[in-house]
Order: sequence, then structure tokens, then C-alpha cells
Amino acid sequence: MLITGAQALIKSLELEKVEIIFGYPGGAILPVYDSLNHSEIKHILTRSEQGAAHAASGYARVSGKVGVCMATSGPGATNLVTGIATAYMDSIPIVAITGQVSTAVIGRDVFQEVDITGATAPFTKHNYLIKKAEDIPRIIKEAFFIASTGRPGPVLIDLPKDIADTKIEFEYPKKITLRGYKPNIIGHPLQISRAAEAINKAKRPVICAGGGINTAGAEKELKKLAEKAHIPVVTTLMGTGAFSAKHSLYMGMIGMHGISSANKTVSVSDLIIAVGARFGDRATGKVEGFGPKAKIIHIDIDPAEIGKNVQVHIPIVGDVKQILDEMIKSVELKGSTDWNKYTDGLKEECFDDINDSYLNPVEVIRCLSNKTKGEVIITTEVGCHQMWAAQHYEFTKPRTFISSGGLGTMGYGLPAAIGAQIAQEDNMVINICGDGSFQMNLTEMATAIENNLPVKIVLFNNRGLGLVRQLQEFYCEKRYNQVHFSFVPDFVKLTESYGIKAVRIKKPEEIPKAIDSLISEKGPFLLECMVDIDKNVYPMVLNGSSINDMIGG
Repeated sequence: MLITGAQALIKSLELEKVEIIFGYPGGAILPVYDSLNHSEIKHILTRSEQGAAHAASGYARVSGKVGVCMATSGPGATNLVTGIATAYMDSIPIVAITGQVSTAVIGRDVFQEVDITGATAPFTKHNYLIKKAEDIPRIIKEAFFIASTGRPGPVLIDLPKDIADTKIEFEYPKKITLRGYKPNIIGHPLQISRAAEAINKAKRPVICAGGGINTAGAEKELKKLAEKAHIPVVTTLMGTGAFSAKHSLYMGMIGMHGISSANKTVSVSDLIIAVGARFGDRATGKVEGFGPKAKIIHIDIDPAEIGKNVQVHIPIVGDVKQILDEMIKSVELKGSTDWNKYTDGLKEECFDDINDSYLNPVEVIRCLSNKTKGEVIITTEVGCHQMWAAQHYEFTKPRTFISSGGLGTMGYGLPAAIGAQIAQEDNMVINICGDGSFQMNLTEMATAIENNLPVKIVLFNNRGLGLVRQLQEFYCEKRYNQVHFSFVPDFVKLTESYGIKAVRIKKPEEIPKAIDSLISEKGPFLLECMVDIDKNVYPMVLNGSSINDMIGG
């Protein structure tokens, strides 16, 4: 039986067990949308293509599956670009499908034509321009394999309209072989043995857990290693949740806005065991000052990351779950040491910047953490609120902190929360945002209402761009420019116009009751917290400084 290329694409997605597509239709992608009428795949109509890409990202990060988003050619495709780049930087497996003009007119600048494969080549793991309808089943299978194996990442498939209309005999490949793409999963035994020996000899070891722990599902192995050798654990921003914040060995997040105890632990350690972390600049600060007395063990699935940013003494390429499981066998059992007493003392040095005269966002997040017991899914936008959430919400489970780390994408949190809520219907999902980021994709509230998604929103309204203002304070000698909004909407009324309940608070004593209302509401809910734009995120490491050289905490 002959079927069209569009039908073959949908059938291939079904065979890949795709249940959800986030997207926005248009002319060039019409054949695919028409074929969806006869499929059990559910389509979520977002309010922008960027929202679709971020929702697919949130879905992938919470579910562990490949997220799928779809858009038409031209502006539809380019609107996906930010979401694709966000997924690339944070190693999120998504497959983005775009419509394209017919092959006969490609290159003639016809209506809604853009070279999306050329545009996204630098920040996709791979991409395809389909030239023959017969290739569709193979390309879909390859795309999902590439996106989900090795170091995960986005794959784009560009489908010309005439190819989508061409009829073919459908046959889905049972297996695929890609020359030149064979991700190394098994760590080298000798390197694993060397790493275990280094851990056994170390006097001041620390584990630095990155997002690779969450991706690989290696949180149990991480905990087992830390407890067996009694090693303190720090996390990167993307590694948040990989190790319970309530565990006695947890020291906090490292980096530019890392916790003081975490940054100091790394700075005086003699062995850093980096697991699934890429040593990004926001985590390391000045490279020369990052663990200056430490040897470094670096475990990562991507060989390109090892040695890219810092000198590594024992590199191990492979799946972190497998490598940690093997390493644990050779690591000696240890009890508490003087090093543990020292690091425990560092936690006591941290102080709280709490002022009861105004509404403090830190108090809001701590109250939220206490009342939800650190077990809900938190998404964030990008800004001060993102750092406060990472610092002060006590995450106890992996895949519960969903944020844009590498690209720092404003507008990410709400659509990502929608994808996360669909991935875990029974769990509470809360988007923590600032008024600047929230306004970039706030129309996705309509997507939440349309799909009966009880997404919660905690909005810190400081009538401006708080983190940019903070940077101007330190780097521009307080010459503030374009960081204060002369107008912001009434977010409570705006939210209510979407049919969502909303509450505004201005005083510290209002926090507990407001958080209770947010938690108890069965549908979506927005809590607006009026905060001071002069409230900075501390600690802070200035450009060119080591992470041990913190100011304000």
C-alpha cells in the first residue's frame, strides 16, 4: 500500500513510540498536520514555535524520552532556533521537524523559505534536509538514535512540501548503522583503576556532579560513591538535584553565584572528581584558580569536553553510570575524617541576607521548599530568581530542576513547565520567574489552560531586569541603562484574563498563606511577589576572579 511522505513521517514517529508533539502549523508543514488527523499522537498547540521547542525540552528532561517539536518553514523554523540552541547547550534530546518549500524552488527565495539546516548546523547534533520520500523512515530512526545516545542533543529534520506529498512503499528499518558515530559507553578499565587509586590516596577529595548525572540516571551510583568514601559533593547548576540537598555530604552549587561552602571546598581540595560536568566558565571562574592544588578526574560521555576548559589528570570517557558502578568496587570504605569536619564547618560560615522590612525572594523560595519538601518539579526562567532558586530550594530528586544553563534563555521556564507537567501529570510543577523573563513567553498560559495543566507560577516582580542591573552595578559603575521598566502590566489582572487564579503579596508575613494557596489550588495559579530591584544575588564572583574570591557572602 502506498502512503505519502507525510504519512510515513507520522507512522515512523509512532514506531518510535512518540506520544506528544509540541508545535505550530503553517503552509509548508500542512501535509504532516493533515496526517496527524489519523494518528493517536497527541499534538499540543503552543502559542509560539519557541514555546514548542522549550516545551519539548522540558518534556524530555523530566521524562527521559526524546522531546518532539514541529513548525512550518521560514519564520516558523527560525522561531525554533533559540529552543534548539538551548537544548544543544544543555545536552537535551529533542527532534525538531520543520516544513520546507518544494525542492524545485529551494534557493529561489520564495515565500517563507529559509535555509534552516544551514542555520542550525552549528548547534544541532545533526540535521537533515530530506531529498527523497523513501528516506523518511530511515532518517526518523537515525534522528532518534542520534538525539538520545552518547551525549544527547537536538536533531533537526527539514521536510520539503513536495517530498511530504510523494507516495512511497513504507518500510521501517529494524536497525541502523552509522559510520563514524559509535558513542563510547564503557570506560577504560585502567583509567577507572587509576581514578579509584587516586580517590583512595586523596586527603581532601570532592565530587563535582554535573547534568550528566541526571541524564544518565546515575544518582544512586553517585550517592553510593560519596557515602562509601565519605566524599563531599558539589553540583553545577545543571547538576542540581543529582545529589539530595538534605544529605550531610552536600556542599551546594559551585560557580559565579555558587554557595560559599561549595566554592571554598573546591578551592582547597586536592582531588576533584568531575562527573558529567563540562567545566563551563560560570562554574569554574578563573580557570587558574579552580582547584589550584587539586588533581582532576574527569568522567564524561563526550570526549570533546575532556581537557577543553581545564587540565585533566585522569580522563575517563564513557557512560557515567557504568563508570561509577565499576569505580565503586575499588574505592576503599572510609569514615568521617578531618576533611569532613572542615567542610561541615564551612556550611556554618554561610549567613542569611534576610531583612524583614521588605519582601525577600530568598524567604519565598525557602518557604516554598519547606512546604513542598523539595519534591516538586521546579522550572525557572533566567535571572536573579534562577540563582535564588538554585541556591535556596532544597532539591532532593534528580530531574526536578529544569532551567536553561548553557545558553541562559529568558522565556524558557513557562513552556518548559508545560512540557514537564505533561511528562509527569501527577507531580506539581512550579515555574519560578522574574517579570522580565515571564513577559517573553507569558502567552503560554493559554496553552496551560487549553490543556488543563495545573502549572503554578511564582513571579518575582521588581519592575526591571534585576540581574542585568546587578552586572551594571559592578561593571558599569552603577550607570544603569535599559534595566528599569517604566511600565509593567497588572500581572494579576492579566493572569485572571486567561482564567487563572492569581494573588499578589508585598509583605513578609503574607508569604506562608500565599504559598499554601498556591499548593492547594488544583488548577494553574500565579503568585506575584513584589520585590526590590536593588536586591542582588550573593555570593558573586566577578569576572577574572577565582570562585574562592566571592563578594557578599
